[in-house]
Amino acid sequence: MTVFGFFLTLHITFGTLCLIVGLIAAFSKKQRGWHTFLGELYHGSYVVVFISAVVTSVMHWQESAYLFFIAFFSYGLALYGYQARKRRSHNWLPKHIGGMLGSYIGIVTAVLIVNVSDIPILNEFPTLIFWFLPTAIGTPIIIAVSRRIKTRSSQPQID
Repeated sequence: MTVFGFFLTLHITFGTLCLIVGLIAAFSKKQRGWHTFLGELYHGSYVVVFISAVVTSVMHWQESAYLFFIAFFSYGLALYGYQARKRRSHNWLPKHIGGMLGSYIGIVTAVLIVNVSDIPILNEFPTLIFWFLPTAIGTPIIIAVSRRIKTRSSQPQID
């Protein structure tokens, strides 16, 4: 196996893991335990995806330069969301949600862009659509969840 093949295999394996684990974490009950474990696994997998994306895009710059920039932007969001939770910064929960879901949008976008030409029916649409579709779908979800969290936290707590 070549060095490129090794990093590509890592990228595909951990990218797939991110897609699966991220989805499960998004729908799991938000409490210590399962959600926390999945979040750690998601972030750790995203680190591998980020490093492998940088390496493979640099090795094949002409064909894959755009993946380099997606990797930095998407992992930046994942790190932002991860650190917001770890540090419990002011207003950490909306930051955590925005960062983690934003990073998920990034990985979905990358998967679509790389693979859409091989997917029947979808390959008949202009590729540009798939650059924006995950963001167009995901951003309203982030906004709705953040609003729900803010509304819930502003209500008086009854013990």
